[in-house]
Amino acid sequence: MGLAGRLPACLEDLHGPEQGVIVLPRHLAWPGMREFDVTDDRLRRSLYGIVLTQGRRNDLARFVNARLLRQDWPLLRGSLDPKLRRWCERRLLRRDMPVPD
Repeated sequence: MGLAGRLPACLEDLHGPEQGVIVLPRHLAWPGMREFDVTDDRLRRSLYGIVLTQGRRNDLARFVNARLLRQDWPLLRGSLDPKLRRWCERRLLRRDMPVPD
């Protein structure tokens, strides 16, 4: 499935938690990397990177929080594939925040 089919239509579709521990399902989890405390900035950015690069649309909606993604985006964007980064910026972040060059 291409990026268009994997990414939600808008940022408001992302309803992930703002606190607590997320346990990723096996289709997303790497051995030893299944649990992520979303209040830990570094762990959350790792979680979001995994879900953005490997997740399905429903995974993004379930595990990624819109407000926290906006907050993390300046650091997270540099670790993503350029094509995925552009798609996210066009589709999810287009009206919600300026994106750095």
